[in-house]
Amino acid sequence: MSLTNITIYTDGAARGNPGPGGYGVILMSGNHRKELSQGYTHTTNNRMELRAVIAGLEALKKKGMNVTIYSDSQYVINSVMKGWLDNWIATNFKGGKKNKDLWLHYKELARDHKITFVWVKGHAENPFNNRCDELATTAADGNDLIPDEGYETERNNLFG
Repeated sequence: MSLTNITIYTDGAARGNPGPGGYGVILMSGNHRKELSQGYTHTTNNRMELRAVIAGLEALKKKGMNVTIYSDSQYVINSVMKGWLDNWIATNFKGGKKNKDLWLHYKELARDHKITFVWVKGHAENPFNNRCDELATTAADGNDLIPDEGYETERNNLFG
């Protein structure tokens, strides 16, 4: 049985970094396409980049997918592809590494699929990346913002 191929484009945005933020996601498989977005009251760009990847993976209804994730975030791609995330987990995010809540959630979701990351230049000629940027910025500027509880917890933790 062959794996189903899923393509996910992602982008995140924050106004002020930290500030209001949002993510945009496009999922594609064959003729199927789905767009996702959400805005947050107070967050960071890196959190939104990572949350976009998570939202895309959470939207998958089956396990065992062959997933290609396109992102313009060097932070997200390098953390996974260069093994930084595995080191952060092994040292319990020692040294003040950020976004532990999201990284652990990503790692849990990633176990269920075969994931490949592809870097795309942001704000360039890629129409899917540009659409994700539009979704992310529209969400960040919208009226339906929700709290980024993980960011607030991390920000208010005085003892790391």
